[in-house]
Amino acid sequence: MKVLITGSSSGIGKATSLKFLSLGHDVVGLDILPSTISDSGFSSYEADVSKPGSLPQISEVEILINNAGMQGGRELDIQTNLLGLIYCTEAYALQPKIKSICNVASASAHSGAEFPMYAASKGGVLSYTKHIAMEIAKWGATCNSISPGGVTTSLNAPVMDDPEKWSEIMNETPLKKWAEPEEIADWIYFITVINKSMTAQDIIIDNGEISKSNFVW
Repeated sequence: MKVLITGSSSGIGKATSLKFLSLGHDVVGLDILPSTISDSGFSSYEADVSKPGSLPQISEVEILINNAGMQGGRELDIQTNLLGLIYCTEAYALQPKIKSICNVASASAHSGAEFPMYAASKGGVLSYTKHIAMEIAKWGATCNSISPGGVTTSLNAPVMDDPEKWSEIMNETPLKKWAEPEEIADWIYFITVINKSMTAQDIIIDNGEISKSNFVW
């Protein structure tokens, strides 16, 4: 199938691109940075998802994975994480060839425990996912989101490389670890390819962090 993945140059996006390529899909990457993936089934464009006028023409997308995002940029978080996702969905997914969409939200969309603009942008992704699920159902297509907690990507290096902060984070994480990008890629593949009946839903993948309650008596 023809798969479009935004934010494909690193982290979750790169791992997801490699996952789909390994299983024989044609993957189109879209990122503000150049890609380092070398595969005959892969093509890429450099574009800023937050600027709809810069989006390239890509036709007949069957699977859209809205992964591009940023954190801590205040208004840019809204512009990229939410509006950029909306722009890409409108440009590539609202057509009869679409089979599935996966939007990458965040556990902070549920907890609010993040930079305020980031949490708000990801909360918007949850609502927009439900809206689009209803819109593309007429084509038999699904739209779901995933909400990762901590993932071992370069974006999170400031806390991963700080022993004190990392210890605090692990105290709030029952399984005492973060997810690898490849695990998130497996979830995305399941949701978009194997899944045929779940739509308008969100899955939290956070090693139990959201279930932690520090009850003091």
